[in-house]
Order: sequence, then structure tokens, then C-alpha cells
Amino acid sequence: MKKYLYLIISTIITFSCTNSSESDLIDVQPNPVLTTYDDIKTIINNNCINCHQSPPVNGANTPLLIYENVKNGVLNNNLIGRISAQAGNTGAMPFGGPRLPQNLIDQIIKWEADGLLEN
Repeated sequence: MKKYLYLIISTIITFSCTNSSESDLIDVQPNPVLTTYDDIKTIINNNCINCHQSPPVNGANTPLLIYENVKNGVLNNNLIGRISAQAGNTGAMPFGGPRLPQNLIDQIIKWEADGLLEN
């Protein structure tokens, strides 16, 4: 009886072991979710359109109504620098209002890092 018990235990131990390769053990991260203009549009609409309409008002120099406008703002008009500035600093946006929450600024920064994707 003991002989069968040892045989069963040995069999369980033998077949429970694996011979995974090192590549099987590397933690593979899933593809990151890319930020697109669709993710950014709500931020712009809720915080920027009051002045950056067509035509712009309150000293704004460009509309931010469509993808091309916002992309141009990031690439050529320092949009990220202006929304990152502390309220009250020269050029800080939104004009006359409190600075955007950092999580919203981070989303726009990520959009730029992800390649300013439209959709």
C-alpha cells in the first residue's frame, strides 16, 4: 500500500512541474490604450470653447473647435505650456479662470505623446 502511495505522490510531483522557458516567465504588458482627439474633445469643449470659438473672443487668438485647430494649438501655439502655467501667470489658460486639474492636463500631454491621433 505504501508503495502505491509513493508512486502516486511521485507521479503528481513529476507531472505538476513545468519546463517553462525564460520568455514564458517575462511579464508581458498589454498594449497601452492610446489617447485620441475623441478623448480630448470633451476637455476642450468644457474648458476652452468659451473663448476659443469662431471667431475667438476675450483675447484668444485661435479657435479650438475641431481636431485640426487643437492639433495646431499643441504643435504651434504652446497649448500644453499655457494650460500647464499657474493661474495668473502671463499666457496662462483658461484666461481668468483656475488652472485645469492636473489629470486633464496629463490627458492632453498623453495625447501629444501618443501622436495626436484623431480617432
